[in-house]
Amino acid sequence: MKKFLAPALLALLVTPLAACGGDGDDKLGDRAEQRADDLADAARANGASEAVADNIEEAGDAREEAIDDSDVDADALTDAQKNAMINGN
Repeated sequence: MKKFLAPALLALLVTPLAACGGDGDDKLGDRAEQRADDLADAARANGASEAVADNIEEAGDAREEAIDDSDVDADALTDAQKNAMINGN
């Protein structure tokens, strides 16, 4: 009985956690952060100061956090809406 009860209780405890964070916003936020990092690298390669590149990266980090905090259902967005969120438009 104990061999059955422990896995059953574990499954009941883990099931609600499976529903959290499944809206694709984490992946969308990661894409926004990566886009900002790429832009910062390009700015550095084109002679921008380190402060400018750092500001671009910080904006990307903030965008990633805002997207994640919004709990937006990324699967329900159009590609244009996703791109606008990634690019900060």
